[in-house]
Order: sequence, then structure tokens, then C-alpha cells
Amino acid sequence: MATLSKNPYRGTRDFFPQDMRLRNHIFNKMSEVSEVYSYEPYDGPLLEEVALYLAKSGEELINEQIYSFMDRGERNVAIRPEMTPTVARMVAQIHREVPKPIRWYSIPNLMRYEKPQKGRLREFWQYNADIFGAGIHGEVEIIQLCVSILQGFGANNSHFAIHLNDRRIVDLIFKDLIKLDNEATHKLYKLVDRKNKMDPAKFSAEVMTITQDEAKAHLFEQYANLTSVEALKEFVSSQTEVNHDFFKFYENLKTIGLSEYLVYDPSVVRGLDYYTGIVFEIFDKHPDNRRAIAGGGAYANLLQIFNEQPLEGVGVGLGEVPLTEFLKAHNLLPDVAKAHIHFLVSYMDEETEPFATKLAYDLRSKGKKTELLFGTNKPKKVFSYSDKKDTESVIIIGKDEMEKNSFKVKNLKTKEETIYSYNDFISSL
Repeated sequence: MATLSKNPYRGTRDFFPQDMRLRNHIFNKMSEVSEVYSYEPYDGPLLEEVALYLAKSGEELINEQIYSFMDRGERNVAIRPEMTPTVARMVAQIHREVPKPIRWYSIPNLMRYEKPQKGRLREFWQYNADIFGAGIHGEVEIIQLCVSILQGFGANNSHFAIHLNDRRIVDLIFKDLIKLDNEATHKLYKLVDRKNKMDPAKFSAEVMTITQDEAKAHLFEQYANLTSVEALKEFVSSQTEVNHDFFKFYENLKTIGLSEYLVYDPSVVRGLDYYTGIVFEIFDKHPDNRRAIAGGGAYANLLQIFNEQPLEGVGVGLGEVPLTEFLKAHNLLPDVAKAHIHFLVSYMDEETEPFATKLAYDLRSKGKKTELLFGTNKPKKVFSYSDKKDTESVIIIGKDEMEKNSFKVKNLKTKEETIYSYNDFISSL
């Protein structure tokens, strides 16, 4: 029999306690900011029927990225590769009965069969936030939420930028101004999505191949090279009347004071076909990590896969793997090398063990992170052990402390030592 590997499945991770301290820090910050914005947590099943992803995400995800199998009831199911189909299914059940807007967030465990690389694994957790039934107000709010989450980790506009576009603007230019059919429009969507990764000459050649017309190709390249909302407005107004929600959306964000985070980017169209309005990607500005760390956009027709009336929504997905790389690149990660505890309690004699054990129990009942060091230990060993943890205070119990029902608390941060009576100390907590 072959020896079993100690390593996790490729593209997945073991989370040792130190890793969990970092993961909990990240998840807690995401949750804290979300709930400040009145978003409520939700979750769904780890397995969904493959038909759900076929209806919403298309065949590329199904054919190349999902982990799927036939269950014992002959149902074709998949480990969830994303959360949006699940939230759509859940909202479809309750949206008629609940007040709008609906603000929900989750941090689900997801799996995709992809080639593991920096910032991308097969198993990952992704923060998802969606607001339904709020229109342009929801679009503005989701950008605010994204900024607030990253600010919560200590980031600012020198660390990241939000690249914006609008699928309605893109459709206006492709279909109404350049007058392309649906097939050519779809090809241009895919092409412009790859623009920043392509050689300019190759990009121009492919534009010409798709449009089959020099004037149309020229007009498209004019659009593709725009670098500001003001330039976009001028470009569109030179071709047709301008009265578009995207410009109101942008002005609202400027009024709030977020313009320093915003970049107009015509290459941001988002690959998924269900987006119908605002689309955006959050890019890391660090020279060693220039990549999108999050993305999202507005959609109006997602509930139609359940034969429900359209309900406008806007959402964002922020993966914990690229977020961690982002925080690492900018030195924004906390020091989690040591476990944090409030009190380390030790005892010097066997007969004082019950007293020390009760003290540890009472400290824990007050919500204090407390570790009881088992076995009799001299002070030197206690303090040597405390150095291995992020320990705030040490309490060492001897016979004298037990007899007097009091003890000395040494604060390791300030080096101060204070004697307390047992009952006074516990009640003071």
C-alpha cells in the first residue's frame, strides 16, 4: 500500500491556527463593515444542481471549471463555484414578501478547477455582497461599501483604484453607434475584455477582422482608448444625445468624495453575460501585484431564470486569496505569529492546582481569553512560555496566594505588578 501524502489536495490549503488567525481577521473586518452598512449575512448549500449554473453562468464554467458528479438519486450536482446563482435562487423565493432594498452578504467556501497560481487557487473563500431593488442608489452604495472594506484594512487610494464602465454605454456604442450585429458585438465584448493584455497591433488587427469596416474599426478604437469619464461623455455626445445614468452615478460618487479612487476603463466589461449596467473591477496599484482583486456590477434579469419578474441588483465579489496578496504587498497584514491571550495562569504546587483552575474558569466566564498552564511550574518557565504567545498578563498561584485568596497580576505590556483580592478582581471584570 502506497504511503499517503501529508499534503492537501492541489489548489487547496490546510489552515493551521496561525493561518486561521489571519483568515478570521480578514473575515471579521469584512463582516464588521458590511453590517455597518446594514447588510445581513446569509449562506446557502455547498452543493447546487448543475442546471442552475448552466442557466446563469454559461458553458465555459460548466465545461472547464466546476467539480460536478451524479449523486445517488441520479441528479447532476456541483460544488458551488460561485455564489451569485445561489443568492438569486434564494431572493427569488422571498423578494415579493420582504421590504426593498434587500442587502445581503456572505463569505462562502467555493471551488473551481483552475490552474493554481499566485492569487488563484482551486478552493477559496469569496466575500459577496448584493443589494436588490435600489437602482442607481444601490450602484453608488456598493462602491462605497468596497472602499470602506479596503479602508478598514488600512488601504487608501495610493493602494487601489476602482475601474468603472457601464454595459449600457458599451451596448450603445457597439450596437447604436458602430451598428454591429449581435455576433460581432459579442466578439468585441470578449476582445475588449482582453485589451490590456494584448499587443496594440494585434488588438487593432482583431478589431478590423470583427468589424470588417475601417470606419467602424476606427470608431471602436477611439472608444477603446478613452481614459476618463469626461472623455467618454465628449465622445458619446459627439455621436448622439447624452442623458445616461452612468454619468449621474459617477457624479454621485464624486459628490461623496470618492473620485480619487475612480478610473474610467473601457476594457472593463466583465466576462459574465448577465451584467446589464454598471461594471467595475478593483485593481491593486502595487507594481509587483498589478491585478484585479475584486469585481462586480449591476444586473436586472438574474431572477428571470426562475420565471420571476426582473429585479434590479448590484453586487461585488472579493476573493480572500487576492485580497491577502494585496494586503501583503502593501504591508497591511497584522502580526498573527502568536496567539493572543489575556491571561496566562500557572500554579507552583499541586495543592494550589484547584485554586488556579477555578481562577482560570472564572476569568473565562468573564469572556477573557485564558490559558491554564498545566503542571507545577517555576516562574522562569512560566515567563518563557508566555513569550511564545501574545500574552497580556501572567498570574502565578502559590500557597501564599491560595491562603490569602489574592494574587499578583503582572501586565507584560507595562511590566506593572498589581495585587488583587480574588473577589474584587473577578467582579471588576
